[in-house]
Amino acid sequence: MGKGKLAKFSDMDAFENVFQYVYQAWREERKPFEMKGKWHTYFGNHNPIILELGCGKGEYTVAQAQRDPNRNYIGIDIKGARMWTGAKQALEQGLKNVAFIRTGIEMLEAFFEKGEVAEIWLTFPDPQMKKVNKRLTSTGFIRLYQKVLANGGSLNLKTDSLFMFTYTDELLKASNLQPTQRITDLYASEWANDPVLSIKTYYEQQWLGRGISIKFLSFIPGDKQDWVEPEVEIEHDAYRSFGRNARTILPQKEQVDKSLKVYIKDNHERIC
Repeated sequence: MGKGKLAKFSDMDAFENVFQYVYQAWREERKPFEMKGKWHTYFGNHNPIILELGCGKGEYTVAQAQRDPNRNYIGIDIKGARMWTGAKQALEQGLKNVAFIRTGIEMLEAFFEKGEVAEIWLTFPDPQMKKVNKRLTSTGFIRLYQKVLANGGSLNLKTDSLFMFTYTDELLKASNLQPTQRITDLYASEWANDPVLSIKTYYEQQWLGRGISIKFLSFIPGDKQDWVEPEVEIEHDAYRSFGRNARTILPQKEQVDKSLKVYIKDNHERIC
């Protein structure tokens, strides 16, 4: 591990707005997380709690907290070196309605009681095109979110990935649930200047600069139990075919050639 990461981890241990609670530590201590069901004592109020899962550098978490001091925001990610940026910014700006938890999203129930969370944001998650169970809008994860969301609490997906957007949209259709908001091209819509939806992270600006439209989907899981995975073929994002770090828009002919190779490879793997 580089010295820069070690220094950030050391900083995070001292940050009053950060809770580092990876699975190993939780298992060793064998006791409930001290703030579970008691987040109002940390924030000093009973304002709604908004989560950003897979928050990365925490840009969306901090920006929302700056905009609305009457809500509490918590960013969650397993990668502490990234989270350091948002946590440090929040401390420097004296934002009292921001906290961060370094942990895996699958441990969400260890940190919040049922109904303690008013809203969940998924901002540009990895679409996990080959691993359904790892997609953050899969039926398994939705059931997990229901364990902490208040009844009527919304789940919001903001993504550059047409695959992720289509998958989630089809899941809602298969499960007979109407989205509360569905936008296929945010900045070409009437919501382009919405104070929350128009928050642009560093990576979002990159996708926009490459001509990739931003999609948004919001729905209320409620107490629904009959979630159904969609049984439809969804075209993979061509610009993600060669790893998450290679998000580039290919020339049309090259894009077709690459997509064809991926299609052949995927079908060969299924046959074998």
